[in-house]
Amino acid sequence: MTDLERWRLILGEPASRCTGGLQAEAARRDAALQWLYGRDPELAERGVRKGGSEDSVLQTVDWLDEVHTLFPRETIERLERDAVERYEITDVVTDPDVLQRIEPNPALLRAVLRTKHLMNPAVLAMARKIVEAVVRQLMEKLKTEVRTAFSGTRSRRPSIHRNSRNFDFRSTIRANLQRYQPEERRLSIEHAKFVSRTRRNLEQWQVVLLVDQSGSMTSSVIHSAVTAACLWGLPGLKTHLVAFDTNVVDLTSDVTDPVELLMKVQLGGGTDIARAVTYGAGLVDNPRRSIVAIISDFYEGGDDAQLVRTVKGLCEQGTHVLCLAALDEEANPDYDRVLGQRLANVGAHVGAMTPGELAEFVAEKLR
Repeated sequence: MTDLERWRLILGEPASRCTGGLQAEAARRDAALQWLYGRDPELAERGVRKGGSEDSVLQTVDWLDEVHTLFPRETIERLERDAVERYEITDVVTDPDVLQRIEPNPALLRAVLRTKHLMNPAVLAMARKIVEAVVRQLMEKLKTEVRTAFSGTRSRRPSIHRNSRNFDFRSTIRANLQRYQPEERRLSIEHAKFVSRTRRNLEQWQVVLLVDQSGSMTSSVIHSAVTAACLWGLPGLKTHLVAFDTNVVDLTSDVTDPVELLMKVQLGGGTDIARAVTYGAGLVDNPRRSIVAIISDFYEGGDDAQLVRTVKGLCEQGTHVLCLAALDEEANPDYDRVLGQRLANVGAHVGAMTPGELAEFVAEKLR
C-alpha cells in the first residue's frame, strides 16, 4: 500500500481529490471502515456523505469476514469493540452466524450482558460460550494476582523442601564460593539452599462486595464476579457478593460459578446505594474484622443522607468501608466526587482499585 493510500484511508473520501482513488485491497479496507464509521453523526454535521444505509452495503456477518481478512488482530479487536460499544450494532452478539465467527473478548462479554434479554435460547447458548471464554481468561489472570497477594512471606529459616519459588540465591552463593572456577568463570553448585515460608494463623474476616449493576457499571460487575470467585474459599475469609440497582440481590450462592452469576445479572435501571449499603451492613458479623466494598459511580438515586449515615455507622464500629469508583475507558476514576468527599469525611476510603489491588488490600488486613 502506498503512503497516499494510507492517508486516504485515514482522512476518508473527501481526501480523494488530493490523494487519488483506492485500488483492490485498499478499496476493500475503505469499504469496511466506511460501513462502520460512516454511521458517525458528526460526518453529517460536516457535510460528509454517510455510509451504512444503502442496499449494497455489507451485512454484519460479511463485514466481520472482511475485517478478519484485511486487518491485523489489534485493529480487528478495535473495530469489533467500536461496533458493539460505540455504534450499538447488536446483531454482533445476537446473530448466530456472527457469533460463530467472532473472537471472544471483554467488549463482547459486556455486549452479551447488555443484550442477552434479546436472544432466543439457541443464540443465548452460543453467547454463553463467549462469557465462559472471557471469564476463564480473567480468572486465570486474577488467580495469579490473588495467589501472590495471599502467599506467605519468605522466612530466613532454611527448608528441606526444594522449590524454585523458595530458592535462596545469596545463601547458595555463600555456601559454594570455594567451588568457584576462575579459569572458567563459573561457580559449581553442590548444595543449593532454600528458605521456608511462614504460615499465618488467620482469624476469620468478612468481605462484602456491593456492586452497582446499573448500565454504566458493566465492567465493574464482571470484575467483581471474577474477584469474588477467586476470593471464595480462601482460608480465614468469608465472601459475600451483592448486586444492586434500585433493588438488592444477594448473589453469594452463585459466587463459585461466575459465568452463571453473570448470566443472571440484570443490567440497567436506577441506583439506590443507600438500600444496598443498609443490606450489606446487616451481613456484618464482626465489625472490626469486616470489609465492605461499595463498587459504584456514586450517582445516588436514593437517599444520599441515609447512605452517609449508614457508612458513618459502619466506620464508627470499626468496619473498613471502601468506596471504589467506576473506571472509564482510560482507567480514570469516574464518579460523583461531591458524594465521594462526603463519604470520605465520615471515614470511608474513597478511590479506585483494580481487582488485584483489592485482593492485596484484603490480604494485608488478614495479616
